[in-house]
Amino acid sequence: MNHTASLNYIPTDIVSVSDYERYAREALAYDVLEYINAGVADDITLDRNRIAFDAMSIYNRVLNDFSHSSTQVELFSGRLKQTLSHPILLAPVAHQTLIHADGEIATAQAAAALNIPMIVSTLASKRLEDIAQHAGPHWFQLYWQPCRDANLELINRAIDSGYSAIVITLDAPVNGLRNRPQRAGFLLPNDININLRDLPQAATKTLNPSDSIILNGFMSDAPNQNDLVWLRQQVKLPLIAKGISHPQDAILLKKLGFDGVVVSNHGGRTLDTLPASIELLPAIRAAVGDDFTVLLDSGIRRGSDIFKAMALGANAVLIGRPQLWALATAGALGVAHMLKLLRDEFEITMALAGCSNIENINAESLFTRQA
Repeated sequence: MNHTASLNYIPTDIVSVSDYERYAREALAYDVLEYINAGVADDITLDRNRIAFDAMSIYNRVLNDFSHSSTQVELFSGRLKQTLSHPILLAPVAHQTLIHADGEIATAQAAAALNIPMIVSTLASKRLEDIAQHAGPHWFQLYWQPCRDANLELINRAIDSGYSAIVITLDAPVNGLRNRPQRAGFLLPNDININLRDLPQAATKTLNPSDSIILNGFMSDAPNQNDLVWLRQQVKLPLIAKGISHPQDAILLKKLGFDGVVVSNHGGRTLDTLPASIELLPAIRAAVGDDFTVLLDSGIRRGSDIFKAMALGANAVLIGRPQLWALATAGALGVAHMLKLLRDEFEITMALAGCSNIENINAESLFTRQA
């Protein structure tokens, strides 16, 4: 299994997402593997994401009517409403040509084959216009740029290319302590951020000798409430904030006119010792009410994880690292197969949990241990 190029078939021993991770370990250089698999600092949050899912149990229910069954979900409301065949989207994942020569193009082709929305990263290593030509439903993820004109240029390019929602990531104004990639000697290629080339630049700041490059430099460029009000005025598509972990932030974003949030700890890649995303979900759902779109990412590895997220209030989930493992293993074919595995596992979980429709999945579907 010492392949260095992606396969053109699916090996018979790949039957779950974890199998794709196993193959990716053989396919990728060690430093690249550490870059995509690592969390930050001591990987506490990275590990919590899985521990929290694994600690949850699902009831097996019987004798329910499945004569009218569906996995269809609706996001947003009114004229902005979007319908998904399954509550699954591909999370924005940067720099995919590190993994496969076709990068985001292959991922887009796979998502299109299963009619699953792909959220394309600002830091994609293919032009967002080129990705759109191969995608099915597609959203654009914005990393805030210090110059407002640069953000507007990216947004307009996305709108002109048929992207149907804008997702702004708010939880990573600076990189977390990515110690594992540092130890492995990983360095990004200089020319990989293709969509950031030739954008308008903000004026260079002058820092005093006593200033912190992090607190007075990077953080002064992070978006504030006024920037988000401005962004809402520019975007007529659904606008979603990604990287939300506190209920008060979710409430504020709803007041600012956002159409949804993604409850996320960035896959454990920003601040270590954050709670698992699934642990944060119930309080955020309670804070924003039932009529607001709440998505979840970080730690999804099984269809049963998707079910648990839905039971605790998510409208849909985002799949992150598994798309890279599958891409490294078998290109577009691998990503499509990985998504099909998750889709089928989710349907099996619904069937055995006695839920014929998404509306049947709720907190009563989960077993709660008595104290």
